[in-house]
Amino acid sequence: MSAALLLPSSHTPLMWRVRVASWDTQPRFPYNPNAPRKSPKVLTVQAPSKDLQVNSSIVPSPRMETPVSDILKRHHRQKSIEHHEDFDESYMGYELWLPSPPRVEKPRSVYNAASLAYIGDCIYELYARRHFLFPPLNIEEYNDHVMSVVRCEAQDELLMTLLADNYLSVEERDILRWGKNASSAKSRTKKRAGVAVYNRASSLETLIGYLYLTNMNRLKDVMLKLGFSSGSSMDPIHKK
Repeated sequence: MSAALLLPSSHTPLMWRVRVASWDTQPRFPYNPNAPRKSPKVLTVQAPSKDLQVNSSIVPSPRMETPVSDILKRHHRQKSIEHHEDFDESYMGYELWLPSPPRVEKPRSVYNAASLAYIGDCIYELYARRHFLFPPLNIEEYNDHVMSVVRCEAQDELLMTLLADNYLSVEERDILRWGKNASSAKSRTKKRAGVAVYNRASSLETLIGYLYLTNMNRLKDVMLKLGFSSGSSMDPIHKK
């Protein structure tokens, strides 16, 4: 049994035209499993004619010819160049190992002297710990060596070395005066070493914190001048 929908005439509007639909409730021919099957048709593509002329003015876009891997490498290389421009120096032949400071153009307008001394104390001790890291020692020896140079008395002696050699610039001496006059609460360290020694040690930490934020290369030079290095821990720290 079959059925079909009748098509209207060609004059009937397009919206009224209906495609023919048909279905069979019973197969017209019995199914023969041994009947030969038709091979699938092979689609052949005709080669372009030799007479066909290609427009030479059409140039393929270079963006389509560039692999994605090259684009990613180019982006990574550009990022490396930007980072290299920011930190174009190395420390003792190695890449800079300090964490990147916050980008502040004028630290004195943002921070007070106590804040710079706070971060400067950390940077100073990091230099001290790395200085005594080689050759390996036990923890007690590490602490004894580091404490011998992070005490305010030792910092005061190291500052006197910089001042005696006239190593600091006018701006850096101004930072020392600013850090020396910073008010701080009373502490046992100040009572033990004295107010003058404690304030001079704080001024050195303020200078280190300031250089950390403004000039990493100058900070490296100052710390090398004081005797901190990445060599053997047997190298002495210069003192007065």
